[in-house]
Amino acid sequence: MKKIAITMGDPGGIGPEIIVKALFCAEIRNYCSPVVIGSIEVIKDAVKLTRLPLKVRLISSMSESKPSDGLIEVLDIKPPASLKKNAPSKNGGKAAVSYIKKAVELAMKNEVSAIVTAPVSKESLKMAGCKWPGHTEFLAELTETKEFAMMFASEKLKVILATIHTPLKKVPKIIKEAVVYKTISLAQRGMKMLGVDAPRIAVAGLNPHAGEAGILGDEEIKSIIPAIKKARKEGMNASGPFPPDVVFHRAHNGDFDIVVCMYHDQGLIPFKMLAFETGVNMTVGLPVIRTSPDHGTAFDIAWQNKANPSSMIEAIKLAARMDV
Repeated sequence: MKKIAITMGDPGGIGPEIIVKALFCAEIRNYCSPVVIGSIEVIKDAVKLTRLPLKVRLISSMSESKPSDGLIEVLDIKPPASLKKNAPSKNGGKAAVSYIKKAVELAMKNEVSAIVTAPVSKESLKMAGCKWPGHTEFLAELTETKEFAMMFASEKLKVILATIHTPLKKVPKIIKEAVVYKTISLAQRGMKMLGVDAPRIAVAGLNPHAGEAGILGDEEIKSIIPAIKKARKEGMNASGPFPPDVVFHRAHNGDFDIVVCMYHDQGLIPFKMLAFETGVNMTVGLPVIRTSPDHGTAFDIAWQNKANPSSMIEAIKLAARMDV
């Protein structure tokens, strides 16, 4: 059974709580052997918070892991100092980074088969002096990956992003043929990781009506259409560009397996509307498998026993099923 490293995320957010609730789910044990990378004291606090009948055991290496029902194993990474709850913090950012680094180290050494990451706070990362806006870019740097993309998967819809955490005003300058072609290729790779060998890839336009033959913008003519043609020549079943206001409806109805989106909110608004509680974020292009819930730290409900673990459960299950 696959061993999976689950990073605790920002200790002040809902990460510890949703991890504990997810690992209480008996179904998870049928998929993998999970080990939490984080603070054992914080996980113990989360167990107390949830009042679940779980025990917590400290391990110092993956070789010590002996999973069993009702037990959470934690590879303890000592925090830099006291950890703040319910709010972003410098120490929370530093702690989250240390968990990610350890998980990547284990994955690159093949000591774990996949990484599942609990949410981090961009504000905490910034307070800690980190230059990365989120997990995706940090994981790419740690694994020396040049071509990567954020992909979001659910039974209802799958999307992949050509640009990630990019200010909207900068997106048109980035949407070039090479970028769109790379994203189509990564969509093909991501779907193969999910077991779909010949995915039907829809490509969304950047502009309203997909540019309306250049009347509403020429990015489709200059960049997106040439990228689609190149992908088709190489055997990929890519089509478009489709007007953004209809392509997600068609994908949801089964016409396409995945939609290539030009910017963050273009893809994430329809995706989260359909699958907020069950959607999974996966990073395509890395030499390791990485998934995560599709939501953030939710400081407003953190440490109140209110967090829903559904997306974390799905992230763990998906990571266990995937192959690089």
